[in-house]
Amino acid sequence: MSDHYVLLADIGGTNARFALADTQLQAPLLVDSVRQFAVADFPSLADAARHYLDGVPAQAIAVRDGVFAVAGRIDGDEARITNHPWIISCAATELALGLDSLRLVNDFAAQAMAIGLLGDDDMVAIGKPTWMPSLAATQTYAVLGPGTGLGVGALIVRDGRYHALETEGGHVAFAASTTEEAAILECLSRHYGRVSNERLVSGGGLVNIYRALCEISGEAARNFRPQDISAGAASGERLCERSLQIFCAVFGAIAGDLALTFGAWDGVFLTGGLVPKLLTELQHSAFRSRFEAKGRFANAMARVPTLAVVHPHAGLLGAAAFARMAT
Repeated sequence: MSDHYVLLADIGGTNARFALADTQLQAPLLVDSVRQFAVADFPSLADAARHYLDGVPAQAIAVRDGVFAVAGRIDGDEARITNHPWIISCAATELALGLDSLRLVNDFAAQAMAIGLLGDDDMVAIGKPTWMPSLAATQTYAVLGPGTGLGVGALIVRDGRYHALETEGGHVAFAASTTEEAAILECLSRHYGRVSNERLVSGGGLVNIYRALCEISGEAARNFRPQDISAGAASGERLCERSLQIFCAVFGAIAGDLALTFGAWDGVFLTGGLVPKLLTELQHSAFRSRFEAKGRFANAMARVPTLAVVHPHAGLLGAAAFARMAT
């Protein structure tokens, strides 16, 4: 296998996804090579990556370079998965896999870099404004999305060059905007102390909202998982329905705050594991109205497109974009 093939990974708190990229192609991600494994099944990232390589054609062992997107802050050589106990050393992983080079990037930096490779079928608009890819020299996008946690990033385009901004914006403190949200915040504060946006907008966040509503209403909370709450909402269970409505509304408010923070007037991209599953709910919820409800900036916000990313491997796509940029 020649030197323009790169090993990719997208590592979240629940799943590890691997693939190969051909950096000489316009669409560098080799979709047929994508595999997914549960992170809990492996003691380390290197073990998971070796398991992947053992299952692909033998010539893939000749891959010499890697780009791994990880759901956590990268500090020098080390990355810690925020919602999983893996501690990743870039140098040790590179050595264990016999790679000549390995680059670690934040998972939402990869989600941001994926924007330049998304096609029309990979996005669904939430709200009226539509996104038209711009040839302007200056563009700024925000990227956020709920999964195991809440990822936040940005893509800065200047003079045709793409710069992904790595952040831990999901851990910004939650700001309630309604009396009901203030009551939920009070409940969650008793459990967690400080309450971040991730405590509401994530898989676990949906469960937190449901449990808080049960506590507020004096009802016993059932041992629901996020998918149980979605199913309950579909069948008309009142607190499940309300939990999902609040989730979408808060998600919209946070997305709007990020657009203001980053100056992301060119668009906000919604990604992560939950977005495709909640697409209908987002389209028929208060997401967009809360996104726009920014006081004196409401008119400006009304022109900012919000796009749900439905590409099944956006993190790997962004890792492939990083790999191609390095060649």
